[in-house]
Amino acid sequence: MLRERALDWANQPLGLFIDGSWRPTAERRPCLDPARGEVVAQAAQASAADVDAAVEAARRAFRSGPWREMTRAARAERLRRAAEVIREHAEDLAAIIALENGKTFVEARDDDMPDTAGVLDYYAGWIDKLYGETAPVAAGFLNYIVHEPVGVCGLIVPWNFPLLLAMWKIAPALAMGNTVVVKPSEETPLSLIRCVELWAAAEIFPAGVVNIVTGDGAVGAALSGHPDVDKLSFTGSTATGRKIVQAAGASNLKTVTLELGGKAPVVLFEDTPDVDAAVARCVQVHFSQKGEKCTEPTRLLIQDGLYDRFAAAVVESVQAIRLGDPFDPATTQGAQCGAAQHRKIMGYIEGGRAAGAKLLAGGRAASPPGSPDGFFVEPTVFGEVSKELAIAREEIFGPVLVLQRFASETEAVEMANDTPYGLAAGVYTADLSRAHRVAAALDAGQVFVNRYGCYDFASPFGGFKQSGWGKEMGPHALEAYTRRKSVWVAL
Repeated sequence: MLRERALDWANQPLGLFIDGSWRPTAERRPCLDPARGEVVAQAAQASAADVDAAVEAARRAFRSGPWREMTRAARAERLRRAAEVIREHAEDLAAIIALENGKTFVEARDDDMPDTAGVLDYYAGWIDKLYGETAPVAAGFLNYIVHEPVGVCGLIVPWNFPLLLAMWKIAPALAMGNTVVVKPSEETPLSLIRCVELWAAAEIFPAGVVNIVTGDGAVGAALSGHPDVDKLSFTGSTATGRKIVQAAGASNLKTVTLELGGKAPVVLFEDTPDVDAAVARCVQVHFSQKGEKCTEPTRLLIQDGLYDRFAAAVVESVQAIRLGDPFDPATTQGAQCGAAQHRKIMGYIEGGRAAGAKLLAGGRAASPPGSPDGFFVEPTVFGEVSKELAIAREEIFGPVLVLQRFASETEAVEMANDTPYGLAAGVYTADLSRAHRVAAALDAGQVFVNRYGCYDFASPFGGFKQSGWGKEMGPHALEAYTRRKSVWVAL
């Protein structure tokens, strides 16, 4: 029933949302259900002129619309109302996410939806709590520093968490008084379209405050290089991030926030305090959402004395994962998000086998009952993996886990940091001194000790090296959506 409701909604003309109204386009793009390989919707393909219109609407709304002049209390109330609308329609939105992305409905409902609404509440609370400053300048002057909204924000959202990661950007941008033009992934535009449709019906945001342009990478390029966009936030691959930086610099030197790739290591010492809990957590976090997460613990670095026991327990745990229809409550791993991603993952698996990595589990494309044309990959584990192999160094973004041995703490840290990425890392040990020492040495923006994968709206999210620029979440994200102005007054 949930899938049928999602299909019924998707089977309608879908347009662009610009200046408070829906606009049709001449060109359209098919949207697939990756669990069945079937076209389920036709989304609008925006043109460069459509992007111009969306940016112009956002600019008008920022300069002269009611959003900027609205009281902080009223703006906060609008964000909280937006959160409530998401909660009221959580099951239907989760069904659309499962339909377009291939993750299980249970994951979309229980993992994605609570935080999708909650982040709007969190940033609604910041609207009246960001204070200015005064500076201790020379006598005879008052110098104060205020935070102002940046202006028009271009927000480019990935396909793995199509609604949640949109809200990670929309919530702080709107909280600070900006207006936005959002470009969802061409693979997964449906859930954001439906969410904005619900917001529009509830008349939450004034015209031009939230605009949606859908389509392929050309739409993202037009937004990145637009001279009237003041700030750009992108989540996606490192390769695309580089192109966005170039476009932003060539247009108007707009500020850019990037949340890019990862190849997260987890260092497991022989004194790991609860081996069974560590196995369960690493497998659950890695293989949930079919491994399509930038922070997934994709490399387990296991000390020699623990390796055999840990590897055997990982394989046993992985064999309990069940592939199938995302709407079947018994399914624990859905379909990969699209044919291209499926091909990429299988290419890495085949490359790992050819290079001599020891295949411990999985390794094949799968065709669960009822889904012969779906994009499924068996949960896969490679053991005894050399650090030179591509599966140990490059982001796979799928259900492929790599196990590696180490002997000493020094070797473990060197192996963990031997990557161009620095998004997240973990360490398991009963030695408190070692935990702090290794956490300090790991070159990652987030380090999890004795429980991998801890997240909170109040904690900054973002990486080092080629994992991105800037932070999302917490008050730290507000830096990206405000600018500081220093005002001098002669007394």
